[in-house]
Amino acid sequence: MNKPYQLVAGDKVAIVSLSSGILGEAFCKHQIELGKKRLKEFGLEPVFMPNALKGIEYIKNHPEARAEDLKAAFLDDSIKGIVCVIGGDDTYRLLPYLMEDQLFIKKVKESPKLFTGYSDTTIDHLMFYKLGMVTFYGPNFLCDLAELGEQMLPYTKTAFELYLKETDEPPIIQSSALWYEERTDFSVDAIGKERKAHVETRGYELLQGPKKFQGRLLGGCIESLYDTISNNRYEDEKAVCEKYGIFPSLEEWQDKILFLETSEEKPSPEELEKVLIAFKEKGIFQVINGILVGKPQDETYYEAYKSVYCKVVDNANLPIVYNVNFGHAHPKCIIPYGIEVEVDMQNKMISCKEPLFRSK
Repeated sequence: MNKPYQLVAGDKVAIVSLSSGILGEAFCKHQIELGKKRLKEFGLEPVFMPNALKGIEYIKNHPEARAEDLKAAFLDDSIKGIVCVIGGDDTYRLLPYLMEDQLFIKKVKESPKLFTGYSDTTIDHLMFYKLGMVTFYGPNFLCDLAELGEQMLPYTKTAFELYLKETDEPPIIQSSALWYEERTDFSVDAIGKERKAHVETRGYELLQGPKKFQGRLLGGCIESLYDTISNNRYEDEKAVCEKYGIFPSLEEWQDKILFLETSEEKPSPEELEKVLIAFKEKGIFQVINGILVGKPQDETYYEAYKSVYCKVVDNANLPIVYNVNFGHAHPKCIIPYGIEVEVDMQNKMISCKEPLFRSK
């Protein structure tokens, strides 16, 4: 896998809307300013790509414009990193414009750049994985950098700082001491108001299997992964994703650690079971080395989900670690695609076994 360089103070980072165009709406103006302020505090220069702020309807109706922004970010050598605004549900529509552009593919392979985001951005991560580039299932602009409290959530801020941290030491990921409820008010009136916080009483939970296991990370938002193989949301999504080989083959899943998390849609335990059965039928649980499961947002269905995972996997020797801080729950760490990690539940830590970035 080709690794990007770390960011350094003064670097330009592109802000791209690859799915939802919500950031271009008037009711998000205050969040734009917050996100810009936080990026500048990191020493970074935000560059909003030409179509990123054109609003929900334009972005929805023009996947080619979304793709053009991502291509432009790779073609501009002054841009060193790419931060996704937010997720959505139709990112797959960008694939024909990206996967059939040989110049874009060449730039991705020759000049990898830091790419961060989560949710339906899973589709982009899988595309980059196919093209051999390490990316980061991590903080995005609207939900994390533009946090409405006085500061970014400390655990999330520490995770984002890894993108700039000057060290070759591979990071260790441990549970956050706190977790936070999702906001119900994102208006100007909520600026400076802190999220409702809870002490984390459980930390990482080993549901079954050995306390230590190792493998390279691959996964994403469970609904987005399922949509690529099911036509669950859009009738052409499965065909488009199959055409470009977006869902990894069984061979690619071999010896991986599968990471999965549920979205803000909070699927019922029955819906989760249906999705996991689809993965099981593809043989994935027979070839991977383990599973990392993200904390459900607001801890909805917390106990029920645990039962579903163990029931569907139906293999007590396959380790399942639950309640990891990534994805739609707050706060969040970064999960690097394709990086080798060791999960040590004796000490409740996930250790990267290699640097996240290429050497300068």
